[in-house]
Amino acid sequence: MRTRTLKFLTSLALISILTSAAKNHQTKDDKGLKDYYRKYFPIGVAVRPSDLQSVESQLILKEFNSITPENAMKMGPIHPRENRYNWRDADSIVSFAVRNKLKVRGHTLCWHAQTPSWLFTDSAGNNVSKEVLLQRLKSHILAVAGRYKGKVYAWDVVNEVIADGNDFIRKSKWTEIAGEEFIAKAFEYAHEADPNAVLFYNDYNTEIASKREKIYRLLKGLKEKGVPVQGVGLQAHWSVSSPSREELEESITKFASLGLQIQFTELDISVYAGRQGGQLIQNQQRQQQESQFTSEMEQKQLEKYKMVFDVFRKHRKHITGVTFWNVSDKYSWLDGRGRKNFPLLFDQNLQRKKAYAEVVEF
Repeated sequence: MRTRTLKFLTSLALISILTSAAKNHQTKDDKGLKDYYRKYFPIGVAVRPSDLQSVESQLILKEFNSITPENAMKMGPIHPRENRYNWRDADSIVSFAVRNKLKVRGHTLCWHAQTPSWLFTDSAGNNVSKEVLLQRLKSHILAVAGRYKGKVYAWDVVNEVIADGNDFIRKSKWTEIAGEEFIAKAFEYAHEADPNAVLFYNDYNTEIASKREKIYRLLKGLKEKGVPVQGVGLQAHWSVSSPSREELEESITKFASLGLQIQFTELDISVYAGRQGGQLIQNQQRQQQESQFTSEMEQKQLEKYKMVFDVFRKHRKHITGVTFWNVSDKYSWLDGRGRKNFPLLFDQNLQRKKAYAEVVEF
């Protein structure tokens, strides 16, 4: 009788252990990036309308709690003619977010690229005056940011105005007509359109010392003038070779000293060495070279992902969001350079890569 009792108790203990293990395993499998980082910062992803009507949508809902329209809110796609707006794609993304209680980052209200030519010219094809250009910018921002007031919690208001070379501000049609004034005006118009939205300046290669200093100078000057800029978006188009931990931490510390929110707005880590930021792809249909995700690429990439998220967690008090640029390796804007890239945490079959574990196991 005693032996039977011991066997029975042993069996109960074993069942309890197995049940507990099963529950723990199930709980872990059910968790997404957003859950692992719930006490740190929101984890977002850039999306296309098609992502929300396919199997990608389930991955998005499981892993992320913030979304950014990859292209749908840029001026060219959303406002191709002076008296015409294309609201469909942006509306569909915002509606998806509202239904599923996701945060939305708006991207972007003012940029030198993907901007329609009508903005800068009159009916004869000549440059408009500064006054006309600023009025057109104001009308655009009031229309777009006003439409999504209360639904878009943050905006990349001005995108990539810092020059990569020796110049301070990038030469563009904006500067040709309006000088530097359009930068401050864009923030003022955005604040007027939605006083509660968090307004960001967004740029790439922010870990390069020379560019970091120029961005810091711009933001410091705007704040001293009372311009309503509240955050800086560090795009984070990185690679297995850059940035270093030191470069990344210096950027966070530098911009945090201005009292600005910091968000990493367009994170991907290319498997090819070098600086990835700022290489706008003009032809997305270029024939891709054959390429494979090798074990060497995998190892280097997971080490870089581990490092950057270690740094993010260390500086959590300054960071209010991290957004990946695209959902999975199935599609990445980096693929348009003529070779397949594998820059994200999910593979072409939407499965978690080894780098995922390095990001969530801490």
